[in-house]
Amino acid sequence: MDPKQVGDTIFRSKLPDIYIPNHLPLHSYCFQNISEFSYRACLINGSNDQIYTYADVELTSRKVAAGLNKLKIQQKDTIMILLPNSPEFVFSFLGASYVGAISTMANPMFTQAEVVKQAKASKAKIIITQECNLDKVKDYAFENDVKVICIDESSGDLPEGCLHFSNLILNSEFTSEHGLPEVEIQPDDVVALPYSSGTTGLPKGVMLTHKGLVTSVAQQVDGENPTLYLHSEDVILCISPLFHIYSLVSILLCGLRVGAAILIMQKFDIVSFFELVQKYKVTIGPIVPPIVLAISKSPVVDNYDLSSVRRVMCGAAPLGKGLEDAVRTKFPHAKFGQGYGMTEAGAPMSMCLAFAKEPFEIKSGACGTVIRNAEMKIVDPDTGISLPRNKPGEICIRGDQIMKGYLNDPEATARTIDKEGWLHSGDIGYIDEDDELFIMDRLKELIKYKGFQVAPAELESLLLNLPDISDAAVIPMKDEEAGEVPVAFVVRSNGSTITEHEIKDFIFKQVIFYKRIKKIFFVDAIPKSPSGKILRKDLKARLAVGLLK
Repeated sequence: MDPKQVGDTIFRSKLPDIYIPNHLPLHSYCFQNISEFSYRACLINGSNDQIYTYADVELTSRKVAAGLNKLKIQQKDTIMILLPNSPEFVFSFLGASYVGAISTMANPMFTQAEVVKQAKASKAKIIITQECNLDKVKDYAFENDVKVICIDESSGDLPEGCLHFSNLILNSEFTSEHGLPEVEIQPDDVVALPYSSGTTGLPKGVMLTHKGLVTSVAQQVDGENPTLYLHSEDVILCISPLFHIYSLVSILLCGLRVGAAILIMQKFDIVSFFELVQKYKVTIGPIVPPIVLAISKSPVVDNYDLSSVRRVMCGAAPLGKGLEDAVRTKFPHAKFGQGYGMTEAGAPMSMCLAFAKEPFEIKSGACGTVIRNAEMKIVDPDTGISLPRNKPGEICIRGDQIMKGYLNDPEATARTIDKEGWLHSGDIGYIDEDDELFIMDRLKELIKYKGFQVAPAELESLLLNLPDISDAAVIPMKDEEAGEVPVAFVVRSNGSTITEHEIKDFIFKQVIFYKRIKKIFFVDAIPKSPSGKILRKDLKARLAVGLLK
């Protein structure tokens, strides 16, 4: 770590720093101790009860790597994983890591335009997906010589240029006796490229390195007293989408590192959720606020035995104290707590120490304390001056786990990571006298719908494509179920009579469900600063006091 800056109040974990082997490639680190649990369950497919051991997962991932290599995927090339939670997602991600390639993960429910935009921006050479998504990608793939791999076990013919996932493995010419081509992976090589809107603007490719993700996993599960105490006897429920950084790092990669069984659930259904927890005696339940809400309101929760659960982790979006207290009663033997993180930080920035092997007492509503082997400070958003305890300001973090930067966007990178290496989160919070972090507000414009990111700039750009709209602004509106939903303020062009329904229908066809605009407010003008920046605070204030029809 850099020496403490003069005048800065820097916060560190209550737990001591540990040794982190972040010189290793990510796959080598995850499987470093595989000899201890090679024949234990690694992945359990909740939809069909198929079980893959650690030996199975490692071998299949190597076969995928060899198959990718045969398709001429080389070091630093990018593949797109357009899949729901599935064993194939895991094999694809790890297989790409083995050959030194990069995985960009996209929501399979994205529209065609959204998928193509990310594939083009990331320069993906292969797209791994399902048959139901072929119409979204086949034209782009054909026109740009991009290969498409389909995971469905179908005997039907696929379009030209498409392969079945099974063929990728069978044709890989890989056996346990014949290894992969030698690839020299450097710690700063990129391994994952999720897309995030950051603190503002359009979605950008977040370059996460082998060193960064190894550090992030180690900060959580390594050491004599891990921040997140997981072990090989644990069964971890994976219901949060693996294309989201929270699930990818804190569930999948952490689970692989410790040799736990990872129970994959493709789609949330409250009854199936309870059935799987009971059937497989789930011990670790990483969930998000919408699932917490569903559990707290479910009339059938008492019909199931949930006593096996020893940890309930909540992340991806803030959770209020009321909901947190309500769900505690549903898991009588579990410790409950929240974490806080962001894609650019490589996942968690703070974690609840109730999850540690030797736990600490925590406060309800807190988001834990800063992770080990990292530094955090709270700065005044206007002056940049470091603030003491109990003073709210922008949360900043520094450490080996943060992103390398945004893909092909040095300006956005410089706005997010300053010259001293501090990543500016765009979130407002404070650290109290017990080193616990509380989130208060967001500086950044991002809207969080059930933990999913909605970038106002993206929707505003679409709205301004309509000739009937001369100006537009998008802000969040509180919603009990979703947390926040996007609403738009629209200025009609002269003479236009465009309706709310017409605008909503236009947006509906172009974006995934959580980006759809909930409400349109027609106004005479969008409030802006002298420099032209939208004054979202003014619009939020009008919304809050009900000065709108």
